[in-house]
Amino acid sequence: MATCEQVGPAHHPSLPSAVRLALLFAALLCSASSARSQISPGPLAKAHQSLNGTTQCASCHQFGTSTPTFKCLDCHKEIARLLSENRGYHARLEMKNPNGKDCVRCHLEHNGENFSLIHWEPSVKQFDHRQTGYPLEGKHSGVACEKCHTPAHMLPEIRGLLKRQDPAGSYLGASTKCAACHEDYHKGRLGKDCENCHNVKDWKEAKTTKNFDHSKTRYPLTGQHLEVACEKCHKPEMPQEVRFKNMKFQNCSDCHVDPHHGAFKQKRCEDCHTTEGWKKVLPEFQFDHSKTKYPLLGEHIKVSCVACHAKGEFERPLKFSNCTDCHKDIHNGQFADRPQKGECSECHKVEGWKPSTFGVKEHASSKYPLEGKHAKVECDKCHLPAGKETIYKVKFASCTDCHKDPHDGQFAKPPFENRCESCHTVADWHRSLFTIAKHRQTKFPLTGGHVAVTCEECHKVGAGGRKDKIIPFSFDDKTCTGCHADPHHGEFRDRQERRRPDGTKFGCEACHNTRSWVDVAGFDHSKTKFPLLGVHRTVACNACHKPLLGEKQIQFKGTPQICEACHADVHAKQFARQQKTDCSTCHNAERWKPSTFDHSRTKFPLEGGHKGVACDKCHSLTKVVDGKAVLFYKPTPLQCEACHGPGKKS
Repeated sequence: MATCEQVGPAHHPSLPSAVRLALLFAALLCSASSARSQISPGPLAKAHQSLNGTTQCASCHQFGTSTPTFKCLDCHKEIARLLSENRGYHARLEMKNPNGKDCVRCHLEHNGENFSLIHWEPSVKQFDHRQTGYPLEGKHSGVACEKCHTPAHMLPEIRGLLKRQDPAGSYLGASTKCAACHEDYHKGRLGKDCENCHNVKDWKEAKTTKNFDHSKTRYPLTGQHLEVACEKCHKPEMPQEVRFKNMKFQNCSDCHVDPHHGAFKQKRCEDCHTTEGWKKVLPEFQFDHSKTKYPLLGEHIKVSCVACHAKGEFERPLKFSNCTDCHKDIHNGQFADRPQKGECSECHKVEGWKPSTFGVKEHASSKYPLEGKHAKVECDKCHLPAGKETIYKVKFASCTDCHKDPHDGQFAKPPFENRCESCHTVADWHRSLFTIAKHRQTKFPLTGGHVAVTCEECHKVGAGGRKDKIIPFSFDDKTCTGCHADPHHGEFRDRQERRRPDGTKFGCEACHNTRSWVDVAGFDHSKTKFPLLGVHRTVACNACHKPLLGEKQIQFKGTPQICEACHADVHAKQFARQQKTDCSTCHNAERWKPSTFDHSRTKFPLEGGHKGVACDKCHSLTKVVDGKAVLFYKPTPLQCEACHGPGKKS
């Protein structure tokens, strides 16, 4: 809320207060709308519309004070009273100057007719009600504001102080008494302070929280009476005048029906029983059941008398030769075909129904003896607990009657038909009986190197195109590339695509077999552009077919077919033509030596005695090239005396 000191020329620190006040009143007397718009800080809110006009300033502002002073509490007496009594939200704000800046800190005026005078932080629904001194807890925390803040729930003394404000729009003065909002269920018979017995979390929690002290009444609660719900005794259908007062409780029969039907007329209930429990009898009750035809043993000792002696008829003879004389067969006749016709004592004892005495040894007398791993399985793994509906005669003809097929139906078809015992035993699931001999019965008999491969190498998660975690045993693609990556990367696809007489593709077996990968007897090199002749037949494949520079993949197609591509020029390019030496002019694949060189095409044809002379007899010039001794054939002297004559070898 803006103060008059903040408006017009009167606000000057060098002017006396009286002068400033005079100037302010002079400004207020101007009735022209233009002057009024300059003096007033702005129109008032809707709630203060009756105070509009320059002549009404003094209704809210007090002049002649050294600091801005307002008359808020002159109108809002309900807040003034709560402040004086140190109650409510405004009192908890600990305002030191309610007639000064404390009010306008939250309630700003002169901001327009539609401006809200109440500033909620952060919003109405998020308002922290603890600041009012009455925190909203339990069931109160979810109640809408308007459910409690109504004129009907407002304290009369606060409502009477509301001078101009509509009570329906005020949040002040709401009573904190339970009866202000809630109907008194007890009609005033238990006082006006509901919180003595109840709390805001749960109205019915009065007994469990023990807020109400029953020990101070004429009937203190003891034993099991402490656990009884209030409404069991204080019944809603009872007349209101006796529901909580003047109730009869002198005798047990005032509340309880005599279970003995008068058989013990000479005794009172409390002569034998206490509130600690009906089944517990006092020491004075000396009936010795061991002297009867049926001594009570085990759990039977804890059974209430009336559980067997129905209607309290103790002299009536009872059958007890079989358990089913008293107990219903909860197994619904599932053991009727056993030797004892389903008698309970075959599996249970009177000391306790659980655990059953029917163990692995006894199971051997059933149609399904427990062996191997089955002997360690808990009973409830097969006989699923369902109370009286538990089934003990379960299916067991097939393993899949109990176990889920881990192979996802891969062995459902003949010859196996999901018979787990074909491969497994109850001794150990992971130790398979599936042998190499049995593998021959499949569409993929193991031969050659496959015989030495472990099962896990082929049958592993993710193989066979499966995307789940189930191990594949059935493969649609039974070719080599179904398991093995093509090391030739499609170089021999044309050969692999060829088909056998039965229509299946040769695949890798066009060249290889399962005995040995390096055995490529199936590949006929004579049908290539480079038939293997002579010593080439003994050369290993990788001696010619090598990876390209910088790669690991062996190159087969495009392998050079000339000698010098594989063999080094041992003649140090003596016979090179245009930087290339044609080895085939002198040698062939049958053998390197002797050479097929035709000496008749040279300048020195071998004739006469020269025909049988070894090459090195004439060609003896040796030079070292790249660290190796090389026999040079050029130049060789052609004169006779170069080889023959004194001091020469003839």
